[in-house]
Parts: sequence; C-alpha cells; structure tokens
Amino acid sequence: MNTPTPTTPTPTGPLAGLKVVELGQLIAGPFAAKTLADFGAEVIKIEPPGTGDPLRKWRLLKDGTSVWWQVQSRNKRSVALDLRQSEAQDIVRKLAQDADVLIENFRPGAMEEWGLGPDALLALNPRLILLRISGYGQTGPYRDRPGFGVVAEAMSGLRYLTGEPGRVSVRVGVSIGDTLAALHGVIGILMALHHRNQHGVGQVIDVALYEAVFNCMESLLPEYSAFGAVRGPAGSALPGIAPTNAYPCQDGYALIAGNGDSIFKRLMQCIGRPDLAQDADLAHNTGRVARVIELDEAIGQWARRLTVAEAQAALERAEVPSGKIYTIADIANDPHYAARGMLQQVRMEDGTLLTVPGFVPKLSTTPGSHQRNAPTLGQDTDAVLREVGLTEEQISALRQRGVVA
Repeated sequence: MNTPTPTTPTPTGPLAGLKVVELGQLIAGPFAAKTLADFGAEVIKIEPPGTGDPLRKWRLLKDGTSVWWQVQSRNKRSVALDLRQSEAQDIVRKLAQDADVLIENFRPGAMEEWGLGPDALLALNPRLILLRISGYGQTGPYRDRPGFGVVAEAMSGLRYLTGEPGRVSVRVGVSIGDTLAALHGVIGILMALHHRNQHGVGQVIDVALYEAVFNCMESLLPEYSAFGAVRGPAGSALPGIAPTNAYPCQDGYALIAGNGDSIFKRLMQCIGRPDLAQDADLAHNTGRVARVIELDEAIGQWARRLTVAEAQAALERAEVPSGKIYTIADIANDPHYAARGMLQQVRMEDGTLLTVPGFVPKLSTTPGSHQRNAPTLGQDTDAVLREVGLTEEQISALRQRGVVA
C-alpha cells in the first residue's frame, strides 16, 4: 500500500490552478468536487457552522467523525458559513468572482432565494461554470419535489431491474444515483472548461439525479419503443445475453461470463460439454438465449462440484471471463487492488492509518494524489476570508454574529 504525504503546499495535478467553490452537502455535489480535488483543483467547501456537512456523522464514526468523510472531503479546504445570512452570501459572491467552478446541490430555487442564482453569479464572473445537481433538474413539473439518489434510482428504471423475479426490488447497495450524477457533473465541467477556453465564457450545467441514472440504462427505452418490451428483474443473470450468471460452487458463487461466441465454445470445453460447443444452434447469442435454462443447468452442474477457487483456476486456463463475488475484506486483501494503487493509506490526526480508495482514472503524466486530509469544520475559514480581502477585525466581527465559524 502507498502512504501519501498528508499535506502539500502547492496543489499538483492536471487541474492545478482551478478554483472550485463547493456549496453542496452529503453525496452528489461533494463527490463531484472530490473528484476535481483528487486531480489538483483547489476546492473550498462551504459548510454550515456548528454541524457542518451531515456526512461528517454518517455511518461508522471514528473519534466522532465518519471515516467516509476522509474519502469524500480529502484535498478540500473547509469554510464554515451560515448561508442564510446576507453577509455570508456576500462572501460567496467574493469567492465566485475569481472562481472557475461553483458546485451546488440544493433544491431548485434555493440559490436564487439567497441572491446566488446563475444570473447574479455570471454577472459577477462571466467565466464561471456553475454545476447544479438536483433530484429532478432545474425545470419541468417535478423540479420542486425533494429528490434523493434512491428515488432517482427508482424513477430511472434501475430499481425495477434489481432483484429476483417475482420479489420486491432491492437497492443496489450504495448511493449509485448520487455518484452517477456527480460523475456526469464532472464530465459537464470538463466540457464547459473546454468551451470556455475557446470562447471565454462560462455556463450552467443542470444535472438531474434520475437523468444521470437513466443515461446508463442501455437498451431499456428503445426496446420498449420498438417492441413494447418491459424488461424485468433477472436476478444475477444478464437478460438477452447468454450465458452470464452467478453459479453456486461448494463454498460460494462464481460469476461466469461466457457470452462471446468463441468464449462460449471454450467454456463448454472447460466444463466437459464439447457437444454444446459444437452445437450449431448455439454458435451465436440468439440461439443461446433461446436455450439459456439448459446452458445454466449445464454450467451449474459443473460448478457445484468445485470450490470457487477451483472453478476460477479452470476458467482462467480456458480464458473465460470469471470472478469471485468480492466482499470488502476480499478487496482489502487483493494483490491486484494493491498493485494498482487502489488501497491508499492516510495517517489520521491521532496517528492511526486508515485505508481509503485510490484515484480513478489513472493518468500517466498527471495522476491523482492525496495532498491533504479531509478538513475539520471551519479549518480554513480565516485563511480563505483573508484571501478574499477581509481583515482580522472583520472576521472577528462576523464570527461574533455567527456568520462564520
């Protein structure tokens, strides 16, 4: 495992010099900002005084702070501002004047109520790129509905497909709707930066949680449009593409993807069924889909005689894509994860080491890096306020009125 240096005076990476103001909380907006920060952007995170971002208290805590926080807010600076107060809103305007990007994921209309809507901010800084993430987007009949990632996953069609046929649908297990929205937001920011470099002007990026998930739903809509087909849950199988499934072994499940034409033949030879490998009706996917139950049973009979490791070893020799269904314990002890730098260690304030995910994507010349730990609440308030021109007396007065912390 690699142990990065806790702090670096000057940010490095492909986005070094990019200034980002983050007003979002919890997952979507902060994940977008975290991705930019991982690659060198200076991210100033605005948090409410007293409580901070609620993510600080989500899931498992160490010394009163979520260990998730150490991932979501690494490489950021924290400024505690009460955005409900006009003087705090003035500070955001000062920050926006020389920022490249501002990220927010409040309900639509909140920024406008604070005098921080796109018209106001772009008038101050025409080069500003404003990323707005919300449940349903900034327009449309549902814009004012409260929207969380799990609701977006349901509305997008993803939740309907997840689970076993005939049973209640299940959640993916992580906040995939928020994360997909964040990544779409980052894509939008990078495209807007390219446009700004050519034309000198910023713009607004409107990302809806449900649309980000829907954008990943592959053939769902055209199949309905062309055939009236409503795809339903299929458990661990891959509908319409065969054979691909999770097959029970003696000590767990092996995920086997034998759906390529040549791969299928190698798989059938591997499991001792050369007759199926040579069956002309199974030479292409259409024929295999028609006989998927027969194929799953044949593969299942073979898998049940082996451990997962034995099955994987045989499949690797046959060059058939397969894998164990990992737990996080498997991931933490996997040599490939380690070799790819995906198990990074950071030293926390009390001196203990915490393993966190590495950096994605991997750039050959300007890779992502850990340059500073996630900040304590308001850790950088005074420094950032000085940078925008406030005096010590002004900062002290704001703190006494509860505007900053």
